[in-house]
Amino acid sequence: MTVDITGKNLDITPAIRERIEFKFKKLEKYQVPFISKHAVISTEPNRQFKIEASAAIPGGQLVASAEHDDMYGAITEVYQKLERQLNKQAHKPTARRASHSDKPQIEEAEEEA
Repeated sequence: MTVDITGKNLDITPAIRERIEFKFKKLEKYQVPFISKHAVISTEPNRQFKIEASAAIPGGQLVASAEHDDMYGAITEVYQKLERQLNKQAHKPTARRASHSDKPQIEEAEEEA
């Protein structure tokens, strides 16, 4: 699936498109299917680049944004934020808080002794 990339006040070059698609491809190591992927790149008046990325996955939505002086630095920062969210989402069923209700029961025979 391709990434929908939108540029505000900025032309999307093949190098920018390749970098963003490469970063989203690295997220596939978690083996979570993506329903849709979208990225918006804009330049702010103070000459900073702002990147907003979102990805829909089964059971949730990943959303991240970053501002940086360097556009590729902002892309990397957004990727790291999405990776943290995806890691948390992928490991949520096995987390201790999800299995907390499965506490072992104290046997009554031990209490009577």
